[in-house]
Amino acid sequence: TRASQARAESGTNGMKGSRSRSRRSWIWNQFFVIEEYAGPEPVLIGRLHTDMDRNDGRTKYVLRGEGAGSVFVIDEKTGNIHVTKPLDREEKDEYRLIATATDRQTDRALEPSSQFIIRVQDINDNPPVFNEEPYSAIVPEMANIGTSIIQVTATDADDPTYGNSAKLVYTLVQGQQYFSVDPQTGILRTAVPDMDRETQDQYLVLLQAKDMGGHLGGLSGTTTVTVKLTDVNDNPPRFTQSELLSRRPRRNAELEYTILEGESGDTFNISGVNQEAVITLNKAVDYESRSSYSFSVEVLNPIVDPRFLRRGPFKDRASIRVAVLDADEPPKFSRARYHMDVSENCPPACTVGRVSAVDPDTGLTNNIRFSIDPQSDPEAVFRITPDSGLITTAMELDREHEHWHNITVIATQRDNPSQVSRVVVAVETLDLNDNAPELDRQYTTAMCDSSSIGQVVQVLRAIDRDEGGNDSTVYFSIPPESSAALNFSVRDSGATLVLLSQLQPLSRSASSTLMLHVPLVLRDGTSGLTSTGTVTVSVCPCLRGGAKAVCLPQQSTLPSPGLSTAALLAILACVATLLAVSALSLSLRRQKRDSLSPLEEDDVRENIITYDDEGGGEADTAAFDIAALQSDAGPPAPARPLNAPAVRGAPVPGGPSLALRVGEFLRLRLAQVTFDPSQPPYDSVQVYGLEGTGSRAGSLSSLESEGEKDTEKEEWGTGLEEWVSYFLCVDPPPPTTLCMIFFF
Repeated sequence: TRASQARAESGTNGMKGSRSRSRRSWIWNQFFVIEEYAGPEPVLIGRLHTDMDRNDGRTKYVLRGEGAGSVFVIDEKTGNIHVTKPLDREEKDEYRLIATATDRQTDRALEPSSQFIIRVQDINDNPPVFNEEPYSAIVPEMANIGTSIIQVTATDADDPTYGNSAKLVYTLVQGQQYFSVDPQTGILRTAVPDMDRETQDQYLVLLQAKDMGGHLGGLSGTTTVTVKLTDVNDNPPRFTQSELLSRRPRRNAELEYTILEGESGDTFNISGVNQEAVITLNKAVDYESRSSYSFSVEVLNPIVDPRFLRRGPFKDRASIRVAVLDADEPPKFSRARYHMDVSENCPPACTVGRVSAVDPDTGLTNNIRFSIDPQSDPEAVFRITPDSGLITTAMELDREHEHWHNITVIATQRDNPSQVSRVVVAVETLDLNDNAPELDRQYTTAMCDSSSIGQVVQVLRAIDRDEGGNDSTVYFSIPPESSAALNFSVRDSGATLVLLSQLQPLSRSASSTLMLHVPLVLRDGTSGLTSTGTVTVSVCPCLRGGAKAVCLPQQSTLPSPGLSTAALLAILACVATLLAVSALSLSLRRQKRDSLSPLEEDDVRENIITYDDEGGGEADTAAFDIAALQSDAGPPAPARPLNAPAVRGAPVPGGPSLALRVGEFLRLRLAQVTFDPSQPPYDSVQVYGLEGTGSRAGSLSSLESEGEKDTEKEEWGTGLEEWVSYFLCVDPPPPTTLCMIFFF
């Protein structure tokens, strides 16, 4: 055909000149190539040509695309296209190529490139195949003519849209006198109405599928269908004989039977019943091992009248030959269980092994079909060749994912599909050293900024998922281009991360912690495989130096991640306790103040309460040194527990305020609780109490009397000296800390 574009001119009113489209001048024939066609030389399948070619040798034809240069070649001068090798339509049915015509001297395209298709024309080179053979079906005996039994289906890989290569016709090769088949659908039906199960209970039907519409020259494939008749109630009851006679043997007619010499051994046994000898089997016989047995049987009368001994012995002998009939037995595998192995990462189809079975009735192996039970191989990891029993892999195996695969192979007798045997095949995946060593966990550690050179930061451990991988040596290293290599190194012995150079000291502020990520390279000393890992090191100002780093607490700018249920319950319990204590304290103070009213001052002797309790004096203050809390130097004294006596102290002029000193004290205590490795890993509640230091100002009331002043001093103290501050701190996982302060 000629593919071209004629010139088109268009114009509009008010516009000068005209605009034209470039003309497409390609000329070529429709390209087809017959599959499997081969000749002594490349076969010409068509020619490319353009009107721009003046036959002066300046036009150069170029071919690009699928198979260009290997499957298809083009003559640069003439545009003739040749195919260099036979093609298979079932493998690829068309090829898309791009043709270009250029000026040989200037290499300028004479016209735009154009795409075209070379189609592979089908030939009848694939026979019909029955994919689900062998077939087995049942039908009731005495079924009507035309009763549907089963439908068989064959497939043909040839092109169904071209010719009759894939047009199938079904016919019967064996069993025509009892059955019929629909030529187009492959449905098998009964052809006679009187198939009697009691006469013959099974039929073997041979079906054929032929392409080319069944015409001469077509290819064919066959399959077998085993049709079994099921029983219907079509026989009335009958006595085996019309007259029954019961006899009682006479004493003189008693007989005794004995098996004499012969080939029977202990296989047979003989007994007498109603003057008849009954031979029974003691054990099973095998036709393939022995088809017949020969032996002698003796019978004698145990009761003999001496008067008649002259007539000879009262016994007799007979020769017995027992023929063993052949029974159809299922295939027999060469082994009771198979053990095979295959290397991991072997690409499909990697050979695993082969199973074999024999038909014990015939001793043949060519009438056995092998398959894999899908329930034993749900992921379809393995495949088996039906005829040879060769087992291969359908995908790559990974020993670290699954070491053993137990599959069940089924052997089916082709001429009798009911005869089936099974065997277990244990497939072991052999190990390859294909896994690099890895860190056994994510390492996160802390160290002080004041740590000395050579201090151990973290002991490392690697794991290797290969078999015996943990026995090989693993080398740790820090990439030299990493900035962490300036401060850290890994010792060859012990896989220990140590400090290489002194770190820059950090300020002791709450937000001065430095996070360092130390990259590591792990190399397998045997295979050379490598992997990477990271150790996270928190460098922080510490309460003390040494191997155990206890960092100062940090003030997190992130929202609190929330408290655990145990911490919330602890807070609520403490709040309820404090509220109850405060209510009780206020009630007692109110009762004391009411008891000192002026109406009762005249007779105070009745209100004196006597108790024998000496004051502690200076000994009471021996347990607490409040001077450290009031002083600028040195750490603050430990805060007393919630149930300990309150400690009074006076502020130090010029020193930090009480709130600042208490806050610093609480931060230090929380840091100890947070980073002390001996503490439990769950949330904890820390409660501290501290009294006010009093007020240097006196009372501002102008109405109080001298007596009232003394009373109030005894009751309330001066200013805020008896206000008690309770600090309730909940310590969830760092760096979050929640504190609540209560004043009473």
